[in-house]
Amino acid sequence: MSLPTKLDLFGLFVFVTLCLLVSAAGGAVTALSVDTWYQALAKPSFNPPDWVFAPVWTILYCLMGVSGWRVWRHRASQATRGALALFALQLFFNFAWSVLFFGLQRIELALIDIVILFVAIVANMILFWRIERLAALLLAPYAAWVAFATILNVSIWLLNDP
Repeated sequence: MSLPTKLDLFGLFVFVTLCLLVSAAGGAVTALSVDTWYQALAKPSFNPPDWVFAPVWTILYCLMGVSGWRVWRHRASQATRGALALFALQLFFNFAWSVLFFGLQRIELALIDIVILFVAIVANMILFWRIERLAALLLAPYAAWVAFATILNVSIWLLNDP
């Protein structure tokens, strides 16, 4: 692939900004109950300290933005449209998890969502791999973190099941 053009750089800005906006929206929903309801929940011993989540998610959203952008640069490819549609769908499920877990305080619904999210990320990585391998690899830390978050979600659900 050639050096980025002005359009490519604008596309990078758009992709990273879009991902960070999803992050900010999820963060706004999370803020509704992270200091109250969430603090009262029983959590497993491997639950990271609260301060870990914001920097990890910020890095992951930036990597996601770069990953989506790298695929978008192959916009002449027929496979790109479907891959980017799935990318948008996984962003939706990512935001929905915050709404379900923190906004609605429905741990069990958030668990269903995060399983769907993980499957969508893996499928997205497969589609991205077919277009550009680096774009797929940039999603690997995201998939690993969501796998960990799924285990965390299950544990919190089991520890707090009424």
